[in-house]
This record gives sequence, C-alpha cells and structure tokens, in this order.
Amino acid sequence: MPQGDKSSYTDKQKRQAEHIEDSYKEKGVSQDEAEERAWRTVNKQSGGGKKSGSGRKD
Repeated sequence: MPQGDKSSYTDKQKRQAEHIEDSYKEKGVSQDEAEERAWRTVNKQSGGGKKSGSGRKD
C-alpha cells in the first residue's frame, strides 16, 4: 500500500507520528504497520494535515 504525501502536516504532527511509531516498534510491531498506525492516530487526534479555505472551522 503506497504511503501518502506527508508535506501537508505540521512539524508537530510529524514529531507526534514519529514518537507513536517508535512506541509501536518497541512493542514488536513491524516498521510498515507501526508507521501506518502512527499516522492513523495523528489523523484521528488532529483531523489530518493543514487545511485551507475561507470559513473553515479549525
């Protein structure tokens, strides 16, 4: 499964994903699965990457 472009995420979101990924790897989860779970967690917590557009509620 190809990974999406992470350029729309803030530095904070990228750091969070990295820490979450490290935690999963320490628990014995594979690299690919750990990365996927980490980004799913960040998306769930923050609603995804940076958004643009007038009238958008943040």
